[in-house]
Amino acid sequence: MHLALYCPDIAQNAGTCLRMGACLGIPVHIIEPAGFPVGNAAFRRAGMDYLDAVEWRRHDSFADFETFRQAEGRRLILFTTAGTRPYTNFRFDASDILLFGRESAGVPQNIHDLADERLTIPMRPGMRSLNIAMSAAMAAGEALRQTNGFPRPL
Repeated sequence: MHLALYCPDIAQNAGTCLRMGACLGIPVHIIEPAGFPVGNAAFRRAGMDYLDAVEWRRHDSFADFETFRQAEGRRLILFTTAGTRPYTNFRFDASDILLFGRESAGVPQNIHDLADERLTIPMRPGMRSLNIAMSAAMAAGEALRQTNGFPRPL
């Protein structure tokens, strides 16, 4: 299981996702451009003391990320408020990449079209969206539960 953030706007959300990746053993991909400087120094300044424990990769563009994904043969599972299929009604695979869009704008239509699946987290009517880090945690939890991918206790 991998987690990917498309052009994240908020460093704290990306930091929270990196911390989750460290704790759960999920590699994290940050697809540029981001709304903040991406790199070890920036994350350390934000207090990201989990940085040494997470496997993460910065991609200069979505095209760079897509080259990586295609070479790995991984499905792209997009989480979007425009999706119609609830994430709890989907069968995840351990090799999936869970993609979350930019906080301010989601992902462009061409990425919607490219995704292998477009899933949503059901919410009450009238609510716009959940926080990206919260959504990523919910999705990763369900995907890891289904694939028996949680880290083993010592």
